[in-house]
Amino acid sequence: NGHLKDKPFVAENCGALSENLLESELFGHVKGAFTGAISNKKGLFEQADGGTIFLDEISEMPQSMQVKFLRVLQEGQIRPVGGSHTIDVNVRLIACTNRNLETEVKKGKFREDLFYRINVFPITMPALRERKEDIPLLVTHFLKKFSRRFKSSQFSITPYALELLMEYNWPGNVRELQNEIERAIAMAGPDHPITALELSERVKPKVRCHPNNQMGETLSDVIERIEKQMIIEALSKYKGNRTKAARSLGVTRQGLLNKINRYVIKM
Repeated sequence: NGHLKDKPFVAENCGALSENLLESELFGHVKGAFTGAISNKKGLFEQADGGTIFLDEISEMPQSMQVKFLRVLQEGQIRPVGGSHTIDVNVRLIACTNRNLETEVKKGKFREDLFYRINVFPITMPALRERKEDIPLLVTHFLKKFSRRFKSSQFSITPYALELLMEYNWPGNVRELQNEIERAIAMAGPDHPITALELSERVKPKVRCHPNNQMGETLSDVIERIEKQMIIEALSKYKGNRTKAARSLGVTRQGLLNKINRYVIKM
């Protein structure tokens, strides 16, 4: 909503490039500066002039590069690689990191003067495990995103599978959740909702060890509740085909029929 909303916005991941490539990417280079530099190239700072530059994983920036970067922030000037003249730039910097920069400073891995230069308005994003109410919203977002990417009808997820995702602690935060959804979509296919069967083992075992226990439930009750839910989801996925559902669950067809009768499941 700010006055820069219609101005340029460029982004770079500081951990994705070597020091030399990162310097060229940020500050640009002149023709002949190095092998392959066949023409002048504007850096991201020059492209973002008047707008915003976003640097992801800034903690991965090499220390020698941190010195050059600090000078740019202090003086508002860049010098392209191989160039002899400086260029004035005026940008808003947004930086992101998954590390504690104060700890990195104490370890000598991040310059203290640069830390205080960029730490003007810090925003700490809580880990996903601390805001699990966001998981359903994120899952819905990723399902829509992958539907567009794969040019498919809207992907969906069963309530029980979503419950499992809500119970997992997500040490890899949002990126791990996104990868889990993409993997589950590939396993489920375009015409079936994501069920517990498509979720990875790192998600399922932790939930099964700590089920959402109802008041007065015994271990046997919990196991039966989960087993019944998985059977319902398998039958739903395979549109009532007992043979395919049994194969996906790792039981015989007769064993599945016995459980269907036991739990009075009607499909």
